[in-house]
This record gives sequence, C-alpha cells and structure tokens, in this order.
Amino acid sequence: MGKVYALNLFDVADRAEYLAYSRRSAAEVSAHGGRVVALGKFREAATGEITPRQVMILVEWESPEAFESYRDDPALADLHPHRENGTSSYVWHLFDRLDDLRPILKAAE
Repeated sequence: MGKVYALNLFDVADRAEYLAYSRRSAAEVSAHGGRVVALGKFREAATGEITPRQVMILVEWESPEAFESYRDDPALADLHPHRENGTSSYVWHLFDRLDDLRPILKAAE
C-alpha cells in the first residue's frame, strides 16, 4: 500500500504536556517513516460544519503500517500520553495519497 496522510486537528489543553510531546515527537515520527508536511493555526471557518480547532498538522507517512508502527510502538508508551493529556477535541484522520482525483471521480462499475 502507498503513502497516507494523517490529518491532526486539535486544541491545546495543557501547554506543558503538549510541549513534552512535541519536543520528542518530530524525531519519533521521522524514525517511523513520517514527515510533517504542514503546520497551521486556525484562521477562520470558510464553509462546513466542523467545530474549529486551534491547530492543524498534516503528516505524510510512508504507509499505513508506518503510521501504525508509530502509534503502537511500545517504546513510545510514555510519549503518547503527553499528546493525549496536552490536547482536547483531537481529530486524527488518515487519507490515502492520490496523484489526482480520477479514482474518486471514476464511475462505479
């Protein structure tokens, strides 16, 4: 299977906890086959009914298995609680990488 994108949307609930996560997470994401593609701070809701979050992070993973290896690595059992305790309203969605929209727009056969 090919690359996937993990869309992370969240509010910072505890700055110290999230800082403890972020200080170490970039190196661990990279070690597990991930690359931060974009970071963003909420600006405005242009359209749609999703509850706004303060922060957006988009991570490209080499594969779904690479993402799972990061999420499930027992060596990171002490890291993930910092993310969980440092954030609220967390959304973590995976999207398959597409070169274009043809697979989605193709008529059902």
